[in-house]
Amino acid sequence: MQSTKTVTTISERDIVFSAIRAQGAGGQNVNKVSSAVHLRFDITASSLDDEDKQKLMAFADARISKDGIIIIKAQRFRTQEKNREDALNRLNTLINKALQTSKKRKPTRPSKNAQKKRMDKKTLHGKIKNLRGKIRVD
Repeated sequence: MQSTKTVTTISERDIVFSAIRAQGAGGQNVNKVSSAVHLRFDITASSLDDEDKQKLMAFADARISKDGIIIIKAQRFRTQEKNREDALNRLNTLINKALQTSKKRKPTRPSKNAQKKRMDKKTLHGKIKNLRGKIRVD
């Protein structure tokens, strides 16, 4: 079970958008229009509390640089507005995933009955395999 902490403290001034030309097929449109979006979010300069910043910095993701900047490139859609919205959604998803705390696992032990059943099954299997061998006549 994981408990999630919803992030509502990300402000627009913490996020920097820049429009770039999208890669890939698209004909003349891809060469003329800057529809892709680069999103940059500086973790250390953001308005998040220090505990959340530490969790984000420790989170293993290729989009987080060593300097603590999250870089997301959105070019899935043809319009800049949709790509901007997509980048924001992906940023929120990344931050929510980083701030999740998983429930601590309690180590358990098998019961005496389960251990006995396991050993009986192993003994039976060994006897069956022993019967497959060559028959000796004395």
